[in-house]
Order: sequence, then C-alpha cells, then structure tokens
Amino acid sequence: MTQTPAVRIRDLNNHPIRHDGQFVVYWMTAYRRLSSNFALQRAAELARMHHKPLLIVEGLRLAYPWASRRLHTFVLQGMRDNRDHAKRHLHCYVPFVETFAGQGQGMMEWLATQAATIVTDDFPCFFLPRMINAVARRINVKMEAVDSNGLFPMHVADTEFPTAFAFRRYLQKTLSVYLPVMPEQEPLADPEIPRLASPPAELTSRWPSADPSLLDCEAAALDLLPIDQFVKEAAMTGGPNAARKQLDNFLETRMCRYASDRNQPDEDASSGLSPYLHFGHISAHEIFLQLAKQEDWSINNLADPKKTRGSRAGWWGMSENAESFLDELVTWRELGFNMCSRRDDFDRYESLPEWAQTTLRIHESDARPVVYSFDQMRNSETHDQLWNAAQHQLTTTGRMHNYLRMLWGKKILQWSETPREALDTMIQLNNRFAVDGRNPNSYSGIFWVLGRYDRAWGPERPIFGKIRYMTSENTARKLHLSKYLQQFSPR
Repeated sequence: MTQTPAVRIRDLNNHPIRHDGQFVVYWMTAYRRLSSNFALQRAAELARMHHKPLLIVEGLRLAYPWASRRLHTFVLQGMRDNRDHAKRHLHCYVPFVETFAGQGQGMMEWLATQAATIVTDDFPCFFLPRMINAVARRINVKMEAVDSNGLFPMHVADTEFPTAFAFRRYLQKTLSVYLPVMPEQEPLADPEIPRLASPPAELTSRWPSADPSLLDCEAAALDLLPIDQFVKEAAMTGGPNAARKQLDNFLETRMCRYASDRNQPDEDASSGLSPYLHFGHISAHEIFLQLAKQEDWSINNLADPKKTRGSRAGWWGMSENAESFLDELVTWRELGFNMCSRRDDFDRYESLPEWAQTTLRIHESDARPVVYSFDQMRNSETHDQLWNAAQHQLTTTGRMHNYLRMLWGKKILQWSETPREALDTMIQLNNRFAVDGRNPNSYSGIFWVLGRYDRAWGPERPIFGKIRYMTSENTARKLHLSKYLQQFSPR
C-alpha cells in the first residue's frame, strides 16, 4: 500500500497513540467516500501498523447552518452507499444521524477513550475546522487531520494567491512533484487490516446507527427531522455511486464539447460534478485519473512551465477540452482551498482586495435602478426574466448554470442597497439552496462578483465602480437560452 504523504497530515493535538486502544477511528466529516481518500488511507495505515481494527464513523448533525431536507437527503444517499461499501470489505461502519438536536454530543469524546488514535478530514471551510479543533482539544489521544481535497496538497504553498493566473503559474512549477502520488483506490481491501465484528455496545446504545428508513430517504422518516423542510430534495441523487455515474456520463457524452459549450445553458456541457466534490462523494484524484486514462496521458506529457508561463492551455499536454476542464477542476477549485486554508475571514467582506473595497465604498451611495428585498430575490420576483430563471433553477434543482451564476451575483450587487447587503444575500441564497454551497470554490465564485481574483476594470460605472460589469442584455446576446428559459422561468 502507498504511504500517505506526510505533507497531507496534520497532528491536531500532539498526544501519543494509545497502544492499548481497541481500534483506530476514521471520523468521516468531509470526504464522504470509502475510496480514493487519503484520510481513510491514513487510518487504514495506522490500523495495520498497530494491529488494530478500523472503526469508520460518519455523522450527520441537525444543527449545522442551512440544514435542510435537500442537503440531508444528498448526504444520506451517500451514507447508504458507504454502508454497503464497508460491508463488502467486512469493515465496521457506523452511520450516525441525529434525530433530535444535540443527540450526538459527547460521541467523539467517548470514542476517544476507547481508541488508539483518531483520523479525520482536513477541510478548510464551513463549521468543520472549528468542530474538529474543538474535539482535538478535549480528548487525550492522538488526533490527525488529513488533506484529501485536491491534487495539490493544501498546506504546501506558503502564500495566498491573488489571481487564478498567479496560482496556475505556481502549479505549473510545482504540481508535477505531487501528481505521481495518488490515494489508494480501495484502502479497505487490504487483508492485513484486522476487522471489527461489530461496533462497541455502549456506542450503539448511546448513539445508535441510523434507521434504514433514513438511509433509504423514505419521506415519512425525513418528514420527522427538525430541519428546513421548505428546501426540497435536489434534482440529482447523492452518493459515490451516483458520482461515478455522473463522471462516466460526462466523459462519454459531454467532455468532447466542454471547451465550446460549457458556458451555453441550452447545450450545457458542464460536468455536474461540483455537488459530489463538495460532499466528498468523489475525489479530484479519481476524476483526474479517469480523464488521464481517456486521454492516454502520462506525466511525461507535461510541458516546460517556462514555456507555458501560467497559460490556461498547453501545460497538461492533453486535448483542448480536457485542459479547459482541468483548469476548472484544479486551478479554480483549488484556488479557493488556498484562500480558505490560510484565512479565517474568507467569507467576510473585509477579505476583498483593498482596491475592490475602495471602489465599492466610493459608489455605495449611488442610486440603484431598483432595490429588491431578500424575499423578492429568493422567490424569483424581479423584472429580469433571465435572472429569475437562474434563481428558479437554484431553488428548485439545487444547482445553477455556472456562467449564469456570475450574472446572478452582479445583478444582486446592482439591486441591493449596499455591497455588504449584496454579499449577505448571495451567501444566504447560495448556501441555503445550492448543493455545492458552503464550499471554498463557491465562496470564490461569490466573492469574484465583488472583485476577488479579478482586477480593476474601466470605464468606472455607477454602483460597480471599477468592479467588472455584466448585464442581462449582453449575456442574453452571447448565449443560447431558449430551452433554458422555457425550462426554468418561474410560472
């Protein structure tokens, strides 16, 4: 088995491994999959090394921000896949789902009294960093967080990159060192890892595994949960099985026109993988390896970074469509992880570049053509047909077309009394309704609207100042929209 790279492992509390512990715990919080997962791989390594069985615990709280039927269902569908995956390899998996607030309190602390060590996921966003750090402080056994977010190890770079170009240029100089080391496809298949026949009785008596009716997402079981029931299930099914089907379908039917059609709503060639990446149902590594195989690619195809100099195309040595996709999967996606792993204020207005804050402040008192309330925007009740369709797609399906998301944000800025109010509206709408919200990549998109990762543009305009300007009229002239508007315009 390939050893987990040390650069991806963080010791959270400097406690020793307890050699008389009963098992190694893998606490799954962000990478909700049992394959191609460096964190699970690290837990498996420790279990084999110390001759301890592996106990896999995946939890789902009730009180997380924006908890809803939509997000719960997507996670539960993945838990069902993970239960079946662990069973095939005879490993002990505990899917714990709270049915009343606070039900899971003390669970990890109790497990720590029984464990040799705990391994968890190193995800830099949402409430997860605070949660794992709080647990690490309260326990007296070694706890590690492992980075399995992307192709580039998150903590290697010692700087925050201001633009995608700067980050891309850096990646072209450094990423080749890390590409050869991919996570094990099936870490649970290792026969040398001792198997745990069943979870401890005290664990299941105090924190019982989820009822099958919940893992099967039966309507009656979901109805009983005290979560936002207004936000109904997403249009896509969650889980690693669905993620792989989505990847296969994308590579077979849409990759061949990704570069030309991904921005066209009517001919949408986007991958549809963002929700699965967000919940960790599929890894960037697995996506990359499957694409590389389809492209008949090897690491020898990489171009000299001195020649490409941060260019979007040419460095990978793949087709135009593949390189366009990798720029989204690697450059843009992992740029957000760079920001969130280095700054605690990544979701606050003050994290915007100084030039953006200055120009927005100068134009904050400019007259708005119209000001819509939060409820009007949430309910797609503006005068703008295209904007309403994009918002309606978000609220009804759980996703929004990527290109229209940029226009969506620009209009919210134009229709809000202040830029800060616009930011709050974007965060609230995106994080409540988008399955891929609450993610470093989604915060990159929201803050790009207000100038992050961008530059000052001219001419200077009312409200926007030097922030990049977009209109629905210009967007409609560029795009094919007849099918999209017919499908998503509110009725």
